Amino acid sequence: MVTPTLQQEVTQLEANFCAALSDPSRLLILYALSEASRNVTELANELELNQPTTSRHLKILRERGLVNTVRTGTVITYHLSDSRLIQALDIMRSIMRDRLAYQASLINETAQETV
Repeated sequence: MVTPTLQQEVTQLEANFCAALSDPSRLLILYALSEASRNVTELANELELNQPTTSRHLKILRERGLVNTVRTGTVITYHLSDSRLIQALDIMRSIMRDRLAYQASLINETAQETV
């Protein structure tokens, strides 16, 4: 049963997380930050993105509360706000891989039936 609480939580989930996770570069930024905290230049270099684009992605992730910052002088270092984000992403990737494998098996079955 869809309760008002569930409906509210799903709406908040979409507003806070789903939009932030809708870009592959932001997902890669999260994975990079799961390995170690980094500044914008380090992330841009590692992911082969330009710095302004990386900064825009980090701003979205920061506004949604997915990353936090630490300022040391003029350098801002980014880190994950919650390591469970990576666990959630890994689960979604696993589901996607299983789904792709299933679709590939259906295509193979269909191809074998037509031979």
